[in-house]
Amino acid sequence: MSVQLDEDFRDRIATIDDEGKRSWIYPKKPSGRLYNYRKVVSYFLLAFLVLAPFIKINGNQFLMFNVLQRRFNIFGFPFWPQDFHLFVISMIIGVVFVALFTVAFGRLFCGWVCPQTIFLEMFFRRIEYWIDGDRNAQIKLAKMEWNAGKIKKRVFKWSIFFIISFAIANVFLAYLVGSERVIQMVEDGPANHLGNFIALLIFTGVFYFVFAWFREQVCIIACPYGRLQGVLLDNKSIIVAYDHIRGEGESGRGKVVKNEDRKAAGKGDCIDCKLCVAVCPTGIDIRNGTQLECTNCTACIDECNSVMEKVGLPKNLIRYASEDEITKKQKFVFTARMKGYVAVLAILLSVFTGMLFLRNDVEASVLRLPGQLYQHKGENISNVFTYKIVNKTTKEFDNVHFKLVKPHGTVKLVGNATFKVPKEGMAQGTMFIEINPAFLKGDKTKITLEVYNGERLIETETTNFLGPRTFN
Repeated sequence: MSVQLDEDFRDRIATIDDEGKRSWIYPKKPSGRLYNYRKVVSYFLLAFLVLAPFIKINGNQFLMFNVLQRRFNIFGFPFWPQDFHLFVISMIIGVVFVALFTVAFGRLFCGWVCPQTIFLEMFFRRIEYWIDGDRNAQIKLAKMEWNAGKIKKRVFKWSIFFIISFAIANVFLAYLVGSERVIQMVEDGPANHLGNFIALLIFTGVFYFVFAWFREQVCIIACPYGRLQGVLLDNKSIIVAYDHIRGEGESGRGKVVKNEDRKAAGKGDCIDCKLCVAVCPTGIDIRNGTQLECTNCTACIDECNSVMEKVGLPKNLIRYASEDEITKKQKFVFTARMKGYVAVLAILLSVFTGMLFLRNDVEASVLRLPGQLYQHKGENISNVFTYKIVNKTTKEFDNVHFKLVKPHGTVKLVGNATFKVPKEGMAQGTMFIEINPAFLKGDKTKITLEVYNGERLIETETTNFLGPRTFN
């Protein structure tokens, strides 16, 4: 059996030449059944990605990740700094799910779901095919001397790339600061929101750099998920795989020879056309086996199936399969490793769901002013406290006040007797609590306060009240 002996691919990547310089990838325009499916999935996800920050559920943005103000919305559920433990659990759930998905189906996420792939393959490359032409035309244009035609094409393409990058940056900013602020910036003009506008320009530059130049290097160099793939995959993982048993045969690959009996000659079904390499967006040869650079985009599957159909050989020489399926003819099985991930995921989802439904829409904290002891106010003992009310809802509380439930006593706010808490906002202040010594239980007594908005109880809080050690 003749196997490819040249293993230089293990020591280098396709995007770097022998001198260590960037080797630009000019992938052939993909086509085929799987590519059509990818377009449907990509445009659906793209619509979701663009619309998500502008969709509101109960007044909450569907998705928002405001790191500076520590406010996050996930599927319409708001997460505040007080809910950070919930946010952490949700992120862990996401990591475990991705790990489970990778163990079972390889790097399918990268080829079908990743925003980087969707934008690059379904927008920027398609625009490039429209302006510069397919692979051979792009290579020819790159080698061409700079003339009026080349300058015109380059300026036109780069201008469109910049406009799309600017649009993506606006959507990205809506995720970070909220869609309302982005819309307000557009209405008021950039000069009135200079900080956000500068951030917008920075994001535009980053996206332009990534999609116009860095491209597949993000998947190969920058993305940690690609590195994680090598740890998670095993022989039972479903990946984009080349059937080397069928493709190599006994005598290796070979070109198509008219009227030749390939089986009698010992040749495999691979005709060594190298179109699977030409169509690959990261420039790898899938026939070398699983590689870090492979994003499971399935372009090689479509291209190989097209070639097999033309030469009259069976399709699916390259297909979704596990290594064990190719070498041992074993079908996909749900391994103990996968069951372990599912168990962990189920536990995390149960904990997260329970904590999510048990959390309050209002968070109140009442703390005794540091460094202050009790004071005598006539017959009563007085302590000074600070309070903070966080309103996680999209409705304003306009008549908030405290009631001392246990023990009996009075609450006196500094300022007005009632106050307002804005929607998705916070109110804080100072108050005095006075209690008769007869109701105190030593030098430290636990007291219970109720927070009301009008007549509606919105939160209950406990704290400690200081008093003298002995009483007459």
